[in-house]
Amino acid sequence: MSGRAARTRGLRPLRQHVTPPGPMLALTFATGVVDAVGYLRLDQVFAGNMTGNVVILGMAATGGTGLPVLGPVVALASFLAGAATAGRVLRTAAPGWSRRCTALLAGVGLVLAATALGLAVVGSDTSGARAWMAASLALAMGAQAATARHLAVKDVTTVVVTSTLTGLAADSRLGAARGQAALRRAAAVTLIVLGAATGAVLCRVHEGLAVAAAACVVLAVTALGRVAPTTTGSPSTAPSTSTAPSTALIRP
Repeated sequence: MSGRAARTRGLRPLRQHVTPPGPMLALTFATGVVDAVGYLRLDQVFAGNMTGNVVILGMAATGGTGLPVLGPVVALASFLAGAATAGRVLRTAAPGWSRRCTALLAGVGLVLAATALGLAVVGSDTSGARAWMAASLALAMGAQAATARHLAVKDVTTVVVTSTLTGLAADSRLGAARGQAALRRAAAVTLIVLGAATGAVLCRVHEGLAVAAAACVVLAVTALGRVAPTTTGSPSTAPSTSTAPSTALIRP
């Protein structure tokens, strides 16, 4: 009896921290805003969509005229640096939202806020200033993308929608007729479009205002994600193979 009691005392409830698609979809909207600023005001640079930068550099390498080089190179390097930093921070983190995710996304929001301030004070009139601003935005987007990858909300990477569009079409009635996660995928595509449209409209006022709006979205997601509902359950009764949705993650 004493041994059984000791084992019972040793069993502590698991805390499940659910990462719903909503916050990640909001980050997708913010990416649309940021990419609009990069393309329209920072020499056609993509801060979140690195595929676009790679394609631009490939065309420029073959003699394409009028194509930017400095901005895409700086943005690509900064994005990788941001993603690598977030990967290092999350290297030993358990799956799901943790304090490290909160810290990383808070950092993303603060970098965006600082960039908005820089655009307001310094401006983007010179190529050097535009490169610095693009680097700052890409650094933030790299960290955001790596954090979203850790949270692993299916079909929502927050920075690109190519794979999302592929899944949406492949599983549609015209495709495999599975209809899996169609609403979430459509929402991700719609929100990045709305984000880009919002960013373009705000850029007519000032590009710093657009980046400030993206910063507010990221900081709001950070705050809401930190206080997302947490449920408890006994590990002794949990099945060995989970059948929960992919968005239900275990928090340390």
